[in-house]
Amino acid sequence: MKSYDVTALGELLIDFTENGISEQGNPLYEANPGGAPCNVLAMLAKLGHKTAFIGKVGNDFLGRQLKDAIDDVGIDSEYLYTDHEVHTTLAMVHTFPDGDRDFSFYRNPGADMRLTEQEVPKTLIENSKIFHFGTLSMTHEEVRLATKKAVSVAEKAGAVISFDPNLRPPLWKSMEEAREQVLYGLAHCHILKISDNEIQWLTDKTDFTEGVEWINSRYQIPLILVSMGKQGSRAYYRGKQVEAASFLRENTIETTGAGDTFCGCVLHYILEHGMEQLEKDHLKEMLVFANCAASLITTKKGALRVMQSFEEIEA
Repeated sequence: MKSYDVTALGELLIDFTENGISEQGNPLYEANPGGAPCNVLAMLAKLGHKTAFIGKVGNDFLGRQLKDAIDDVGIDSEYLYTDHEVHTTLAMVHTFPDGDRDFSFYRNPGADMRLTEQEVPKTLIENSKIFHFGTLSMTHEEVRLATKKAVSVAEKAGAVISFDPNLRPPLWKSMEEAREQVLYGLAHCHILKISDNEIQWLTDKTDFTEGVEWINSRYQIPLILVSMGKQGSRAYYRGKQVEAASFLRENTIETTGAGDTFCGCVLHYILEHGMEQLEKDHLKEMLVFANCAASLITTKKGALRVMQSFEEIEA
């Protein structure tokens, strides 16, 4: 029996999200804890799973705030390292009227980029049922080597590997380099969560099913999830295809963390039901639950600290 349900590696950062206008007419920003891998873990922890995070923050008050945040939501922070030379990574998030976002990153460098191969905890990953990662930990050589070492350990230990590209173009030297690292992720995962714009960029296919066929002709990935924003989501599993509508809400504030919440709920379902012999009814049940959770998070500021419970999602 493995001790941890899900371990994730990657970025933990501060999302400065817009939260009103000052008396002087200036935008006000709230310092929300964020970072896609930890958002996924926060959803899983809220659903009762044992989770752990591998990453690095700066030796500053924002880094300490982030450690406190993941401790508070129940994520094991033993392997959250502190960098004494580089500050915690920051993201400024501008929200458009429809809830979509634009990101500006302060990460040249940022502490999350400084995780090393030597800091990857082999025993933790070996004792995890699922290992989850994205591409923000693959934008620069040092943390890329750490990520690939962790993936190698997970493969040798027989863990289920989950990958979410979570593509942020401003953080890459070139989109060719980004593509190379995304393809690495596809070659090493059992579960792929990919957004509508990411699959179109990667495959040059406007039809998502054609995009999935392009991926599966090159990489044998048992479960592929395509998140389509307001259009809902799809699951592709061993020749089966299922789609579920989104839960549109008039009180949506912003979409930060929606994809991560969705991903966390998918991993929750796999932990509960396994990866084998999933029928269309199972896939539909999984998508509806994940879509609902994702829609709920869009009514709140931030994501990591405000994930909803199983009972709230079911209701």
